[in-house]
Amino acid sequence: MHWAQRIAEDLISKYPEKEVFVCASGISPSGSVHIGNFREIITTYFVVRALQKLGKKTRFIFSWDDFDRFRKVPKNIDSSYEKYIGMPYSEIPDPYGCHGSYAEHFESEFEEALRVFGIDVEFIYQSKEYKSGRYNENILHALMERRRIYDILMSFKTQEPTEEQRNSFYPITLYCKSCRKDDTTIENFHESTGVIQYSCKCGNADSVKVLEADNIKLNWKIDWPMRWMVEDVLFEPGGRDHSSETGSYNVSKVIDKEIFNHKAPEYAAYEFIGIKGTNGKMSSSAGNIITPGELLKIYIPEIILFMFSKYTPNAAFNIGLDDDVLRNYSEFERYTNANELGRLNDEDIKYSLELSYIGEENRNLPKFGQMAGIFPLVNFDINALVDVMSKSGEVFSMDKIKILSDRIYNWINEWNKEKAISIRVEKDNEYYDSLSEIEKEWLVGVCNVIEDSENQDSQLLMKALYDVCHDEDKKIKKANQKRLFSIVYKLVLNSDSGPRLPLLINTVGIEECLRLLRF
Repeated sequence: MHWAQRIAEDLISKYPEKEVFVCASGISPSGSVHIGNFREIITTYFVVRALQKLGKKTRFIFSWDDFDRFRKVPKNIDSSYEKYIGMPYSEIPDPYGCHGSYAEHFESEFEEALRVFGIDVEFIYQSKEYKSGRYNENILHALMERRRIYDILMSFKTQEPTEEQRNSFYPITLYCKSCRKDDTTIENFHESTGVIQYSCKCGNADSVKVLEADNIKLNWKIDWPMRWMVEDVLFEPGGRDHSSETGSYNVSKVIDKEIFNHKAPEYAAYEFIGIKGTNGKMSSSAGNIITPGELLKIYIPEIILFMFSKYTPNAAFNIGLDDDVLRNYSEFERYTNANELGRLNDEDIKYSLELSYIGEENRNLPKFGQMAGIFPLVNFDINALVDVMSKSGEVFSMDKIKILSDRIYNWINEWNKEKAISIRVEKDNEYYDSLSEIEKEWLVGVCNVIEDSENQDSQLLMKALYDVCHDEDKKIKKANQKRLFSIVYKLVLNSDSGPRLPLLINTVGIEECLRLLRF
């Protein structure tokens, strides 16, 4: 059973009377939301889809934690932004000047990518929720229960608490009304009136009535369970760092029960995603990220969804932008074709494909690998690409071809310039001289086949090329074919690989192929 279906069935079993299943995820907009963060929302999305497939009503919410404090300036942001450290993300200017705030810039960037994936989600902007006063009664409740909260927090730590620390503990972040930073110290909390007196490093001293405040936020391990209770969340995943024995989820689960009298949602821990060739998890502040938007410049959304759906959340995997792109496209094409022909027997893969399906636009596309092999040879001219494919019997609309051609162009020019192969100008006599006599005989046979190939069906052409190096022993025959094709690619493209030979011949032209292959 697919992991998302298993979670969905477990939720239905545990909450048989629930009419609406609330599933949640959330991210702090500290910078560009990378593909590692994407696992947060995509895990929830797949569970929501699984619940819907089982006939259940769902509410899928995504919290932007944009009332969190700005902690660190990411590498791609001007260092002058250090002056905003301690302010909420929603009140910092957009470093690129195109949105209303720092938070809005990175929220909009991610939301646009989600629309491409067809992910329909209800966004909750926590800065608006906190400033609206929606949570004020819960904040006051947490302040009244602050000593019990302190005891719960300390029960997950090894050091011995002191009574002084217990009495001076406040489970909130309080932003100064003057400088809007959290450089504040609570001087007194009057439980009878619900008024907080505070001072700030900026020199400001003030008081605020909790039930009327718009500058107070609960700290993370109290904020998270409070929102579970408010939204009645039944499922939410969390990263590995939140999932240890003393991690945020287990701490918040106790606070949810003991302080907010609510049962914590079901939970799935997910592993981090890596970029192939680097160590450690992706980090906006460290600058080693790939965003969903950047990945969409190379992959159609269905393949990205498939990559995430086929792995259980607790399985780590790396995303490569090298030849892994060809492998991932090829795998998806193979599974999709087998599924449409009724030949796919792996039920989990079938379910993963269903979860990845968005619409008709990206169905029945050309093969990515074939197009990637010939597009550079026609100098990335899409009209020439269409013409070559048509001559080889690969007839697709311009719209279908453009879906992949744009991605191939981005993949080669931004990540794999060595794939930008071109047709040789001069014959490679030195390489030809290194061939064995039988290999030279094969080349003569190839040239004879190419000479008679005009208007020939690509399948018949491939059969004729295979027969050039025929051997009764199937293993020897296969090895011969592989060697022959590599010789042709080397002499025509100065490469060890290339597109299928009928496509190559149509791309290069019969006369040019013969010029480079006849000696």
